[in-house]
Amino acid sequence: MDKVLELKDLSLSFYTKQGEIEAVRGVNLSLNKGEILAIVGESGCGKTVMSKAVLKLLPKNSKIKTGSIIIDGEDITDYSENKMRSIRGGVVSMVFQDAMTTLNPTIPVGKQIAEAVLKHNKVNSEEAKKRALEMMDLVGIDDSMHRYYMQPHYFSGGMRQRCVLAIALASNPKVLFADEPTTALDVTVQAKILDLLLEIREKTGISIVFITHDFGVVARIADRVAVMYAGKIVEIGTAEDVFYDPRHPYTWGLMLCLPYLAKEGQPLESIAGMPPVMINIPKGDAFAIRNKYALEIDYEEQPPMFEISATHSAATWLLDERAPKIQPPVSIKRGLKNG
Repeated sequence: MDKVLELKDLSLSFYTKQGEIEAVRGVNLSLNKGEILAIVGESGCGKTVMSKAVLKLLPKNSKIKTGSIIIDGEDITDYSENKMRSIRGGVVSMVFQDAMTTLNPTIPVGKQIAEAVLKHNKVNSEEAKKRALEMMDLVGIDDSMHRYYMQPHYFSGGMRQRCVLAIALASNPKVLFADEPTTALDVTVQAKILDLLLEIREKTGISIVFITHDFGVVARIADRVAVMYAGKIVEIGTAEDVFYDPRHPYTWGLMLCLPYLAKEGQPLESIAGMPPVMINIPKGDAFAIRNKYALEIDYEEQPPMFEISATHSAATWLLDERAPKIQPPVSIKRGLKNG
């Protein structure tokens, strides 16, 4: 398949008065044309930082230490701010989770969409308005001509998210980053937004990186899944690989937190502890201290990425041929089989 985005050994740090924060560590990742790739993990694991690195939306105290960012075959790692202005929106767009802070509260939403068209296309204002109305129709905003002139506060949370999505799609980008776009929405609106993303992918062929901490959302939308912890990809595979044959203990922990896997009358499962402070990453596997299946080597050496199949890999010493054979918690298998 054609790759529209590649991250090769990408490492990124923030430099603060307290020291170096290693936010992204040696990430290798690719996105295929027309694919939805979900990046899943707890808050603070580096998902959003990694995506903002692609668009160069990080503060000045950040630096890419190693690796490269390739979009549609072009290495943009060292692109200047001027060059990135043609990339953002025109080639890669991003939708953030809080639509109200993304939209300008004083400007009608239609004009904000039209502005995005004008930024990246050689069109006049009438043509930009026509494109904006088309985008509003595409994302399911009814009565677009009337709503074109309405400010964001007239829209519900779900409708505002559709407006932000219309802005992101206005210049027909090849890649869309969706950073937890359904987090602040109720479950029925959330489902509609997910269905909308699937519909837009079908109509436009756009490739989507969907960032979330919710494995239930992942199951609904993703073609492939990458599990991220402490700035590293710890497991990656097709949705079927990761859901039906999870191999990393962190993936097991995230899946056990799903409400539908809870036993009747029992509290929800949780992963003990918190992700490490990235200013002082522990030696060995960063997940070891929270991992009840950890081996002695986990506290000494970082595990390599073990290949399970042509589409599935995981970074855990449990996959080493010398490791004891430990099966995933039975509740995961039972829940998935019956889910």
